[in-house]
Amino acid sequence: MRESVQAEVMMSFLVSEELSFRIPVELRYEVSDPYAIRMTFHLPGDAPVTWAFGRELLLDGLNSPSGDGDVHIGPTEPEGLSDVHIRLQVGADRALFRAGTAPLVAFLDRTDKLVPLGQEHTLGDFDGNLEEALGRILAKEQNAG
Repeated sequence: MRESVQAEVMMSFLVSEELSFRIPVELRYEVSDPYAIRMTFHLPGDAPVTWAFGRELLLDGLNSPSGDGDVHIGPTEPEGLSDVHIRLQVGADRALFRAGTAPLVAFLDRTDKLVPLGQEHTLGDFDGNLEEALGRILAKEQNAG
């Protein structure tokens, strides 16, 4: 069985209403982290930046505004299949991207063939691995403090 799916899509980085430029963005989905997708943004002059968020968030955001916190995804037009806005935020810093819906749907379709949506829990001991990872993180925080 394949362990991952990846694709590269071109997105517009919307700097302002007057200024935008196209950048390559790598999409990656791994069986070892079945609930998440990763987007690596290749901005000119900067090191690549990777964001991870729920696969379901991307799927939901294709049809209606979705997301809480640092990641918001939603269609650019209220009716029909349109492009999608992806807004990423850390504190006061924000980045807004515009992507075509078709390549995102194609990528999500490939992830669904690898691990059907709703079947993520059937992959190994996800809860046990999560508890182990949280235990390591908490131990590091206690040792650092």
